[in-house]
Amino acid sequence: MGAGSPVVQTGNEPPWIRNFADPSHEWRRLFSEAFGTFLLVLVAVGGDVVGTVTGAPPSPAAAATAPALMVMVVILFMGRVSGAHLNPVVSMAFALRGEFPWRRLPGYVAAQLAGGLLACLFLWALFGRPGEFGATTPAANVTDTQAILVEAVLTLGLVSTILGTASSAQNVGPLSAIAVGGYIALAGLWAGPVSGASMNPVRSFAPALVRADLAHVWIYLIGPLIGALVAVAFARMLRGRGGDTAATRAAQGDSDSKRH
Repeated sequence: MGAGSPVVQTGNEPPWIRNFADPSHEWRRLFSEAFGTFLLVLVAVGGDVVGTVTGAPPSPAAAATAPALMVMVVILFMGRVSGAHLNPVVSMAFALRGEFPWRRLPGYVAAQLAGGLLACLFLWALFGRPGEFGATTPAANVTDTQAILVEAVLTLGLVSTILGTASSAQNVGPLSAIAVGGYIALAGLWAGPVSGASMNPVRSFAPALVRADLAHVWIYLIGPLIGALVAVAFARMLRGRGGDTAATRAAQGDSDSKRH
């Protein structure tokens, strides 16, 4: 299967592939992506919002690890439904590897964006828009170029971790959730003070839109996009063209087991 090739129906596919291709189940996957991204953004933005409201901001370590733990939990409890991408550049990377159908990419991105925005609107309704409202911005002494490069490198590592643990060459099953969560925590611990360690356009765009300040959003669109593209190129060098069964299953989910 070439990069970006759709799943071809031959009648001999395992049930999870047939079920994923069934349009009647698409709402489950889109709901899963929206719900999972809602939880991720709720934690990532909510920590800053609650800290500002209560006067007890989370420590840098807590700010880095809370979203990582949430991603790990979401992968474990919903990964088999949609693949738990929670991030547009992850969906794009899987599509470029031929492990996720391009035709489903717009729906996934829309669901992720909806989930992130709903999380921010929920926080706004509860607490208003105090302080920075969880926005990701470069540190005062960090240039836009430096922030883009940091976000690109961080996303390179994140997407490489996701693609690598999903592949048949390195498939570790549920342990992939620990690998991804661990990487997000490590990235946040060292680079959070530099750029916010977003690695996710939705995580940055949603609070910026709600607080009506899009001045730095372009950094968190371009940086992760560059990082994801380089990760796909590196994955090709490391493991070939992609499209193997294990990675496709990880990317697309397996909701056949959820059928009643």
